[in-house]
Amino acid sequence: MSESDFDVERIRADFPLLARQVHGKPLVYFDNANTAQKPACVIEAVDRFYRNSNANVARAVHTLGEEATAAYESARDRLARFINAPARDEVVLTSGTTQAINLVAYSHVLPRLQPGDEILVTRMEHHANIVPWQLVAERVGAKVVPAPITQAGELIVEEFVARLSPRVKLAAVAHVSNVLGTVNPVAVLARECRRHGVPLLVDGSQAAPHLAIDVRALGCDFYALTGHKLFGPTGTGMLWAKRAHLEAMPPFFGGGEMIREVRFDGTTFADPPHRFEAGTPNIAGFAGLAAAIDYVNALGIETIAAHEQALLAHARAALGAMPGLRFVGEAPGKAPVISFLVDSAHAHDLATLLDHEGIAVRSGHHCAHPLMQFYGVPATLRASLAFYNTHAEIDRFVAALGRVRGLLA
Repeated sequence: MSESDFDVERIRADFPLLARQVHGKPLVYFDNANTAQKPACVIEAVDRFYRNSNANVARAVHTLGEEATAAYESARDRLARFINAPARDEVVLTSGTTQAINLVAYSHVLPRLQPGDEILVTRMEHHANIVPWQLVAERVGAKVVPAPITQAGELIVEEFVARLSPRVKLAAVAHVSNVLGTVNPVAVLARECRRHGVPLLVDGSQAAPHLAIDVRALGCDFYALTGHKLFGPTGTGMLWAKRAHLEAMPPFFGGGEMIREVRFDGTTFADPPHRFEAGTPNIAGFAGLAAAIDYVNALGIETIAAHEQALLAHARAALGAMPGLRFVGEAPGKAPVISFLVDSAHAHDLATLLDHEGIAVRSGHHCAHPLMQFYGVPATLRASLAFYNTHAEIDRFVAALGRVRGLLA
C-alpha cells in the first residue's frame, strides 16, 4: 500500500505528541514496541472521565458510580470483541501483560506444580514471560525450559513439540517477538499443546497493535495483552482465559470487589472475572483503552498491517544498503520491528546521538537477556514502527544513522 492510499498525515494529526520537537528537530518516534503514542480521542476519554464521571466502580448506585462502572466495563466489551473471545466474562482486566502472566503463574500453574515439572517457553521471550515462571518453579523444585530458535530468529517448531513431555504443566510463547519481530505460529503450537494435554499461554503484547487476533481460531488457553502498546493508557491490559481455567483458579490478589461475602470464619469469592480484579482499577485508563480500540478498529487492522509492511520493506532495504550493518531477526512475515548492529559502534552511543537528531529508537537488551546471550551481543539498536510513521521518517532516520555512525568511527 502506498502512502497515497493511506492518509498518514491526517492520521498523524490525531497524535499530539508527534508534532513536538526534540533538540530543535521534528520528532521521529521509532520506539513503538516500547510504548505507542496516544491519539487525541484517548487523551480526551481519560480527561472526560475525570472531569465528568470520576467515581469508583461497582460500589455505588449513584449516577457517577454507574457511569464509572459503565466506562470500565466498556473496555471489557471492546477487548472481548477485539480478540473474538467467546464471552466477555472470560476477559480479566489487568494492569498489563506482566500482571496477567503473573496471575496465571500463581493461580493456575503454581497449584499444579510438583518437583521435576517443567514450564516450556522459547528463547525469544520477554522477561515478563520468563521470570514469573521461574519464581513459581523455584518454590517447588520445577524448572523453566527454553525451546531453541534459528539464527534467523524463527522458532524451531519440531524442537518445541519435542519438549512437550508429560512433565510440562504449561507452555508460554510470544505471539510476536519484541526484539526480532518474529510472528510465531501460535495456532500450530496450540494444536500440538492440546495433543499433549498442555495449556498454552500467549503473550500478545507485540501482536495486538499489528495483527488481527482471534483466540478461538488460535486455540490457545490464555492470551495476554497490554494497553499502552495498543495506543491506550499505561496501566491497562487484559488476560483472556478459557472459562474452565478461570473457574478453577483461586484469587491471586485479595481485597475489595473480588469477594461475594467476607466473614472471619471464611470468605467466598466472586465469580470470574471479578474474582481476579481486587481493589480500585485504573478506571480512567480503561476508558482510554476503549477509545484506543475504537480508533484502531476504525482504521482497520488489515489496513494498518498493509501500511506497516510497506514501511518495514522500505526500512529494511534502506538499512540493508548500509555497509557494516547486521540485522538481528530475519524471519519471513515478521512484524515491523527491526533490530540491528552497526560495526564499531555501540547501540547506546548510536541511540544517544540519534536522539540529538530528534530520532527516538531503543537500545539495550530489550528485556530479553537470554535472546541477547543467544546472539552473543550485549545490546542491539531497535527501530519499531507504527501506522503513523512515514517513508520520509525512515529516510531521515537512515541518513541520520549514517551521520552519527561517522562520528563514532
